[in-house]
Amino acid sequence: MGILQGDITTLAMDAIVNAANSSLLGGGGVDGAIHKAAGPEFLVACKALKGCETGQAKITPGFQIPAQFVIHSVGPVWQGGDRDEAALLASCYRESLKLAAAHNLKTVAFPAISCGVYGYPLEQAASIALETVQEFLMSDDVIQGVSFVCFGDDTYDAYLEAFGMLG
Repeated sequence: MGILQGDITTLAMDAIVNAANSSLLGGGGVDGAIHKAAGPEFLVACKALKGCETGQAKITPGFQIPAQFVIHSVGPVWQGGDRDEAALLASCYRESLKLAAAHNLKTVAFPAISCGVYGYPLEQAASIALETVQEFLMSDDVIQGVSFVCFGDDTYDAYLEAFGMLG
């Protein structure tokens, strides 16, 4: 596992994960950036998926971005922590990795799912992301590399701190 700072749309991975909304038709943050970079065919492919439930994942080709595929996962909106937000966020990472493994994808990059407009506290989200991915990788032999791509300094710092706490 690695932690990077930068723009996820520029990475030549087998798959990048999109922190999508349930319509899969584009939005702000990383979702909007991926839609813009991937080109018009991407929106057509997303429409064909007919949305996605919170905590689940679906896949499309990457079209005009360097990644071969985009895995779309819908994170929970933070509502104080007592509405299964942690379980739903963990499910985003687990379901994305299951989908990647099912497609024999070896490298995957994640953004900080739910940490933008969905308001998930960075420190908690980073811990959930790293622990869930570490747990998955211990029982999977397909995926060989996972990166967490942080756009801003605060996110990068939170992920580095959570990474340092992994056992």
